[in-house]
Amino acid sequence: MSDPFRYDGRRVLLTGGSSGVGAATVRLLTDAGAEVHVIDVKPVEGPAASFIEADMGDLASVDAALAKVEGPIHGLFNIAGIPGTRGASSVMKVNFLGLRHLTESLLDRMPEGSAVVNVASIAGGGWPGHLTQIQELLATDGFANGLAWCEAQSEDLIGDGYGFSKECVQVYTMQRAKELIQRGIRINSICPGPIETGIMPEFKASMGVKTIEWTVNEVIGRLSQPEEHAPALVFLGSPGASYISGHNLATDAGFTGAMTTGQIDFSGLAG
Repeated sequence: MSDPFRYDGRRVLLTGGSSGVGAATVRLLTDAGAEVHVIDVKPVEGPAASFIEADMGDLASVDAALAKVEGPIHGLFNIAGIPGTRGASSVMKVNFLGLRHLTESLLDRMPEGSAVVNVASIAGGGWPGHLTQIQELLATDGFANGLAWCEAQSEDLIGDGYGFSKECVQVYTMQRAKELIQRGIRINSICPGPIETGIMPEFKASMGVKTIEWTVNEVIGRLSQPEEHAPALVFLGSPGASYISGHNLATDAGFTGAMTTGQIDFSGLAG
């Protein structure tokens, strides 16, 4: 019996593979037998089969990258993302609009049994309160119309872009699941807690050191490592996860579960 978690004979495309969770996922996918192709703004140092330079926040750049992607794609891993320090418009373009455009553009190249795996965030957990607005955005046709919708919204909704962009990723993952599974394609996401990567100082600047420290101290007392999220991504993209779709998997050491069941002490955020 073949190993359901192997990727032998499967070609995957991954965004954001030069560092952090992306780099860890490239290594793990390669070890699992995948042929890994990476899109990023920075060169990839690692076992990737090819590297395509592109900015996920620039429509022309994404389309140029798509023109270079060859053959069938059995797995798409949307990992590239930027923090709120980069400005709301840039964050929405990279974290959601570029992700959506790349995904929708590749679906016809994805045979039955393929999978899309997105990186969302526990910062996107507020989506139920914005579901109507998010579905309005999801109903827009294409990158430019989506951006116009975002730019017409209030700062109260969009904020610095990070939390709202991740809310959009979670809802997009759920909303696309029904149609895609009928085409034999699965779509899921992971929702990490704070990760110790090179951009963590920017997250501390945009979210506040107190918020980051409170989040980790409420459950496990430390930041997570990129290598702790890569296995979840690789599992969700594997044939072994064939009956899982439309799911946002919290990889947060239990923070979401504790919050949902009333075990989180919010007084640590006061003052």
